Amino acid sequence: MAQPHLSSGIKGSVSPLGAALGEARTTALVKGRQLEVARIVLAAGREMREHKAPGEITVQCLEGHLVFHTPDQVHSMQAGDFLYLDAGVAHSLRAVSDTSALVTMYIGKPA
Repeated sequence: MAQPHLSSGIKGSVSPLGAALGEARTTALVKGRQLEVARIVLAAGREMREHKAPGEITVQCLEGHLVFHTPDQVHSMQAGDFLYLDAGVAHSLRAVSDTSALVTMYIGKPA
């Protein structure tokens, strides 16, 4: 069963999953008119192929170790590391160990 998105004013958690990380799946936490927030979960060795986001994004590694590639740089990210990326920049990522990351994406203009 899919987890419902958080509604305005409702509290959620992005605490590390710890022992449950191996069984966890990527989850969209918020999907609003202008903003989307997801917890990305990747098992060790898995990757997200190169893609672009139409808006600005942030990525915060919550646990584990991932490698984040852009055309100009490669970032090794571990728990607590935070990255900002302009709209339209190609990027990919690979989990070195089981990893979860909080991704925030600007998806639209104000109504």
